[in-house]
Amino acid sequence: MNGVETADVIVVGGGPAGSACATALIRGGRKVIVLDKESFPRTKLCAGWVSPGVFQALGLDPAAYPAGLHTFDHLVVHAWGMTLPLRTRQYSVRRVEFDDYLLRRSNATVIRHDVREIARAGEGYLIDGAFHAPHVVGAGGTRCPVHRHLFRAYSPHNKTLQIAATELEFPFAWRDPRCHLWFFDHGLPGYAWYVPKAGGWLNLGVGALSEPLRQRGQNLHEHWERLVTRLGRLGMIDDRPLTAAGYSYFLRERSGPWQNGNAFLVGDAAGMATRDLGEGIGPAIRSGIAVAEGILHGQPAMLDDISPLSVDELLNGTRRVACRALLRLLGVAPRQLPQAA
Repeated sequence: MNGVETADVIVVGGGPAGSACATALIRGGRKVIVLDKESFPRTKLCAGWVSPGVFQALGLDPAAYPAGLHTFDHLVVHAWGMTLPLRTRQYSVRRVEFDDYLLRRSNATVIRHDVREIARAGEGYLIDGAFHAPHVVGAGGTRCPVHRHLFRAYSPHNKTLQIAATELEFPFAWRDPRCHLWFFDHGLPGYAWYVPKAGGWLNLGVGALSEPLRQRGQNLHEHWERLVTRLGRLGMIDDRPLTAAGYSYFLRERSGPWQNGNAFLVGDAAGMATRDLGEGIGPAIRSGIAVAEGILHGQPAMLDDISPLSVDELLNGTRRVACRALLRLLGVAPRQLPQAA
């Protein structure tokens, strides 16, 4: 096509899902163009929680990660006046660094472009009359244009699984190196978090299911205020942080659809965040790799094997089974979801 850039696969969105997909495709010998409306590095609100399994999926030794990486060996859970410290090995990253590193590591051709229109063209897809490929992967988050153009008509997002979040990441010389989670405080249908990061950064946030929050006549601002007040009283922060910002995304459905012809969805565009903690980085990366493997081998996208629960990454053996049972008792992990072994 004259004046049209072509590739084997166009990935819309350069976050962890898109970059993981692009990396696997390029290693498999495919030409990949990544389109993103922003230039990297770019600010991304996120607690930035990364498990060892995520680094394993990426084929990356945490010690080789060149940007800031904080390791915490305790996850401190607070619920109904009780405090439960769980031993675990987890990491936190700053998404402004992590996403930029993963995208550069992919070796994909990255073009800043805000996708407006996607049309079927022959056996492939034409994007804004400027880009064409036989396959297109939607990795553009909750408002991904691939979902909007090619999936939404028959597969709308499930509003009952929508999460609203308010958070802030700011420079702070934190004193407690552990990650803290506060569940169901003052009727919150979700949890608040305190996640320290390397280089003197701290992420605070509150997340909850949108519909129950609305039905209870609550809003995230009041829960954010309670979190900040609590942390100040406990001496975990000093001066009051600046105003937090909000966004929303969707939790994991029982199953897709994640494929429509040669178009695919990954990460938040596919609603892959875990049902217990709403964690999205691990499922995003795994879904990106799974879709890439499907394209490379001419097979359907197999995302059902990706665990819908974060607890599968946090604990092992009997502790994991006990924690899963506790989450179900609390109503955080619905019984009908498939469980990874």
